[in-house]
Amino acid sequence: MTSVKEFRVDREPTADDLGRGRFVFTDDYSVFDWGPMPDQIPAKGRSLCTMGADNFERLAEAGIPTHYRGVVGDDPAEDPDPRALDAVEEAPRQMAIDLTVVPDLPHGADGYEYDQFHEAAGSHYLVPLEIVFRNEVPIGSSLRSRKEPEDVGLDRHRWPDEAVSLPEPVVEFSTKFEEQDRYLGESEAAEIAGRADLDALRETALAVNEVVTERAAETGFVHEDGKIECLWVDGEIRVADVAGTFDENRFAYDGQELSKEVLRQFYKAYDPDWVAAVADAKALAAEEGVADWKSFCEESPDPLPDDVRETAGEMYAAGTNAYTGQNWFDAPDIDDAVDAVRNL
Repeated sequence: MTSVKEFRVDREPTADDLGRGRFVFTDDYSVFDWGPMPDQIPAKGRSLCTMGADNFERLAEAGIPTHYRGVVGDDPAEDPDPRALDAVEEAPRQMAIDLTVVPDLPHGADGYEYDQFHEAAGSHYLVPLEIVFRNEVPIGSSLRSRKEPEDVGLDRHRWPDEAVSLPEPVVEFSTKFEEQDRYLGESEAAEIAGRADLDALRETALAVNEVVTERAAETGFVHEDGKIECLWVDGEIRVADVAGTFDENRFAYDGQELSKEVLRQFYKAYDPDWVAAVADAKALAAEEGVADWKSFCEESPDPLPDDVRETAGEMYAAGTNAYTGQNWFDAPDIDDAVDAVRNL
């Protein structure tokens, strides 16, 4: 609902066959479900495309099905064939993918009508869930407001003022296409998933988590949490969207958060009136049963200071260089980029 990727269709999907398309990763960013903010983060789009492609190729090596087909050049008319990441010389901005059917999700007097969504799906569809996995509970995690430490296997009664590791990964399900994401119990998640088996979705999320966590550890990162989206294709679960980037997942490096969460936390201090207005608007929309919460928000976000935009861009670029093990970007060393983030 608040994607900062553009979407290109090269061949429409049908009820029986997948289509072909591309993601174009922009330098836009979104926090608190706002959608594109008033400015952009330098090099962010190419960073996310490169890191996402790197992870999709790692998932393929681990035998995890995905919708990824490779990366393509900036002008697909001249350079249309998808290639592996190691076959390109510059950080890509576009990713080729299989396309599935995404039925409309009507909103009626009784809420969202998932029965109609699934009735319109054929032999494949985008599962209307986000599958969230957590290895740690950092500051800013929504889990702290929804569960007690004992609920997730921790032998303590209060959340500490720093990130805490979980004894085992925790998997949760949240809505994908609703205006306000909400976490779900098992029975409602299973109903919303349709023909996609909830256990299969959970197992896929844990497998993705294992691959990303292993790579993070190899390169000095701590993989705290993340999410995936999935296709259901004739009974098979395939990872969709993009996985394991600084927007979908939270990482830390040398004790410093290194993800989009940096921007979320910065805005809480930098533009608190807008952050509060967003929270109030979401609460009012939920109370009145209205999907479009932004219509209740009377504030707009301020642009980031130039030095913060630059630091954020270096975080994405230096982080991608370090995670992939290749210098795609002319960016500071990861330690220097982390120090700059720490000083925001």
